[in-house]
Amino acid sequence: MDLSEFVTRLDEKLRTDDYADVDASANGLQIGPDSGEVDHVAFAVDGVAATFDRAADVDADVIVTHHGLSWGGFDRITGRTYDRIAPLIENELALYVSHLPLDGHQELGNAAGVADVLGLEDRAPFGELGPEYIGQRGTAAESFTIDELCARLETDLETGDQPVQSLAFGPDEIEDVAVVTGSGTDWLDEAIDAGVDALVTGEGKQKAHHEAREAGIHVVLAGHYATETFGVRALQELVDSWGLETSYFEIPTGL
Repeated sequence: MDLSEFVTRLDEKLRTDDYADVDASANGLQIGPDSGEVDHVAFAVDGVAATFDRAADVDADVIVTHHGLSWGGFDRITGRTYDRIAPLIENELALYVSHLPLDGHQELGNAAGVADVLGLEDRAPFGELGPEYIGQRGTAAESFTIDELCARLETDLETGDQPVQSLAFGPDEIEDVAVVTGSGTDWLDEAIDAGVDALVTGEGKQKAHHEAREAGIHVVLAGHYATETFGVRALQELVDSWGLETSYFEIPTGL
């Protein structure tokens, strides 16, 4: 498959252009030529030296990551930035990135993956960011206690052996759940306004403790990395269906 076709297919599936005005990440093809042959695609959550080196080791043509290198552009390509880019150039390895489009995709996205783990039904977009959404909400098929919800996430997420934390200020029985992966406590007010019992995210901010306590809502912190493996995994399955060889590299941070 030609690289330009590969990029176009992903951009269309993920609606990359629709997030251009709300995402600091330069989504789409961040580094690479305009064209070239793609036979082997690597996938990872983070675009860093470790994942680039592994992709080069398996002779991949493209690596697809959730977190890329360009967040508003580069001032200088020196130091750590140079060290990260060098393996891509030296190994003729293209970098494709999907940040918020992959968080919010209602079928393939990270929030959808967490919702799958929790068995949520009657789902709807959640987590407004301008005209787009970066999360999902739904209703549990069977209600959880906060301990049961955390245990389900600890079992099914790659947390790097770290416990799932909770700000347990909500009701005894959890039915309605909102999910914004990564760093999602900025959407706590939206969760409160929506009347959900719990907001599941990756990492939190200190003020969320008091806001959750005052509002009587649970906040579950399952790890930034752990909540954001689902999207790239789903993309790997999609690309597998295109007949391309794929590899996935798991490097959990425990954060």
